Amino acid sequence: MPKISLNRGSRRPLDRKYKVAIAGAATLGVSALAFSAVPSNASTTTTEAVSAAPVKYSSERVADVQTSVTDQLAEANLKVEAIAAKKKAAADAAAKKAAEAKKKAVAQAVAKERAAKETASRSAQRAPVEKTYANNLDGWIREALDIMKQKGIPGSYHGLHKNIIRESSGNPKAINLWDINAQNGIPSKGLLQVIPPTFDTYHVNGTPKNIWNPVSNITAAANYAADRYGSIDNVNSAY
Repeated sequence: MPKISLNRGSRRPLDRKYKVAIAGAATLGVSALAFSAVPSNASTTTTEAVSAAPVKYSSERVADVQTSVTDQLAEANLKVEAIAAKKKAAADAAAKKAAEAKKKAVAQAVAKERAAKETASRSAQRAPVEKTYANNLDGWIREALDIMKQKGIPGSYHGLHKNIIRESSGNPKAINLWDINAQNGIPSKGLLQVIPPTFDTYHVNGTPKNIWNPVSNITAAANYAADRYGSIDNVNSAY
């Protein structure tokens, strides 16, 4: 801007109109300097005034955020508790099922054992008790009587015993080598002195087919006596 130099001696008073014009030009110049102070070859930069007023924060938004986080945590806790409850329910159901299965298995085992015992008991009741006999004259007579009873052959302990004592004195190996049967080659043998043909004819099934066997000899002789005399009890002498 060209510098204006005024000659103090030649200055004249400015009128009112001119003063107003100068004031207006000065105002415009200040305004121009405020908006642009860069060279003509630079890009124009617009500067806006920044308010220095303090920023105010609302506590309501912070409260909303806190509430949202609390709700999310509560929801997460509920989900965890629901999952735990579901797992516990499943575990309880599995344990209950296992307990019921075990109880059922025990009951089945007990029932099976009871049934086995009952079957064994019935079998024991049905099965005949094997009777034992002494290996002497008393035992032979008693065993012979049981067989005779089964076969329907009459006779008593007394009838058998008296005839055995008379015939052999209770010796199962007794043999007669002097009577008519011996003379004919068929001597009487055993407790009741039975000849072989008579033994073979009146042998009782279920006993050994051996004339020297005490029980076989007694039962065969009793069978023969029942056929000929009605019972061994009716025999009081040689027969």
